[in-house]
Amino acid sequence: MVPFGGWDMPVQYSGILEEHRAVRGTAGLFDISHMGEIEFRGPDALAAVQRLVTNDASRLSIGQVQYAALCYENGTFVDDLTVYKLADDHYMFTVNASNIEKDYQWITAHVIGDVEARNISDETALLALQGPKAPEILRKLTPVDLSQIRYYWFQPGKVLDADALISRTGYTGEDGFEIYLSPDKAEALWNRLLEEGRPFGILPVGLGARDTLRLEAKMALYGNDIDDAHTVLEADLGWIVKSAKGEFIGRAALEKLQAAGLTRKLVGFEMVGRGIGRAHYKIVKNGQEVGEVTSGGPSPTLGTNIGLAYITVEYATIGTEVEILIRGEPVRAKIAPTPFYRRKR
Repeated sequence: MVPFGGWDMPVQYSGILEEHRAVRGTAGLFDISHMGEIEFRGPDALAAVQRLVTNDASRLSIGQVQYAALCYENGTFVDDLTVYKLADDHYMFTVNASNIEKDYQWITAHVIGDVEARNISDETALLALQGPKAPEILRKLTPVDLSQIRYYWFQPGKVLDADALISRTGYTGEDGFEIYLSPDKAEALWNRLLEEGRPFGILPVGLGARDTLRLEAKMALYGNDIDDAHTVLEADLGWIVKSAKGEFIGRAALEKLQAAGLTRKLVGFEMVGRGIGRAHYKIVKNGQEVGEVTSGGPSPTLGTNIGLAYITVEYATIGTEVEILIRGEPVRAKIAPTPFYRRKR
């Protein structure tokens, strides 16, 4: 157990490698109740959300989810989040645990119009069932037709005896569901999911495998790959910036950066030499520093050592060889295509 975002969180239950392979092969269960939820209610809920985030929430239908960023005026990250449209006048953000209070303060300082923003994190538990067998396991515990929930959509319904919101989202690169429900119902559901999943080889999963899974899928981690020192465009997330929708916080800075051109970019790399590129290790080319690792580790699925790094755009092309300084010694690596892992659909 380790402190994480103000919570005590498990690094592993049975072992990082076993837990990682369970998610890729059958199913894994995560308690991610540490994540935060902030809801918006009122006639101006959409206008408030549109001003706050980079993506275009007007494109959402009721029951749909969208990945977006909450930006400072300079285009760097307050946080990355998901936006849920529950009704025309009701939206919800799911935010990172370590940023709940910061995000809420930022939102309440910048929200405008006839809308109430409320932090409902303490009223909300969240379990993630991930892996190819997730639909088969969850189907035993809910009358909801899971086949009708598409990727990045959700549906309210009963799970066991709990009122829940079932979302086909996740942070692993696998199929699966995230289940929002009342905290007093979470323990019973956790136990039943493990019981129903036992014939499939389900395992509870901790932070260790959560990190290796998301890294293989190139899903950014706030505090490592994205933060208030890097812009959304530098983080290779230009696809969640919709300037055409109209004004939002950070728009002017991002448009200026887009016009000027990037000088650095978040890319994937694979080690060629022996060693692991860890966060904050420097990257060099021809003896000159050209970047820095943000995340790195072994890929249990691929059997190689991989990572993410910000690097000068000149050297960001796939296949370019660089060197990572591991304990001061240069070790060969190459810029690699991402995501490193894609599930078969």
